[in-house]
Amino acid sequence: MSTLAGKVVAITGASSGIGAATALELATRGAAVVLGARRTERLASLVARIRAAGGRAEMLDVDVTKRADLERLVALAVDRFGRLDVLVANAGVARIAPVGELDVDSWDAMIDVNLRGVLHGIAAALPVFREQGSGHLVTTVSTSGLKIVPAQAVYAGTKNAVRTLLEALRQESTDGVLRTTSISPGYVRTELVDYVADPTQRAQAQAAMAALGIAPEAVARAIAFAIEQPDDVEIGDLTIRPARQG
Repeated sequence: MSTLAGKVVAITGASSGIGAATALELATRGAAVVLGARRTERLASLVARIRAAGGRAEMLDVDVTKRADLERLVALAVDRFGRLDVLVANAGVARIAPVGELDVDSWDAMIDVNLRGVLHGIAAALPVFREQGSGHLVTTVSTSGLKIVPAQAVYAGTKNAVRTLLEALRQESTDGVLRTTSISPGYVRTELVDYVADPTQRAQAQAAMAALGIAPEAVARAIAFAIEQPDDVEIGDLTIRPARQG
């Protein structure tokens, strides 16, 4: 039996890509999953698929920029399943453009979702983890924060901010209650770059994704690997990317 059997995991950004793949992977291994995203039609379909296979799943309309939505997601997990073992803070947006274009609205969106959304998750989940005496926070960051390239400055900045946040939180949490894991995916076949505003940059990003991208299920397995470690073992940072990615 999988060591994930019986664990309760909440996942943000769960309606597609890495979030959806993680929900399916963890549910298959016996975890109860509580899924949050804004695209509720997709969430409903995913929940139905998990339940049809004998898994346990709940869903909630969640906008991670709203602190109350993360509080409701955590409360749903506790109310429905009695606890919350893991929060996978996966929701993210990417807006690719040179800083000089001064697309401040896109900057705000990335800061609000990629950074503030993780902080909202921490604020909601950490009190529950403390009360239980255990908990695990997993965040999806990016190799964009490891190899800095033009047109991704703000996106990479938000991801590196989360990486820094988790490292500091790890150092503050050496009492054995909280484990933290930062997952850094490279090119993964998701919808992330489909919303890049500039058509030329969007086409370039989509072409790179199509040529190099690995399946989101590969990242889901990495997340499962980090979660299933014994309670006294922490996978702090894990990078997963295509073997041909530079």
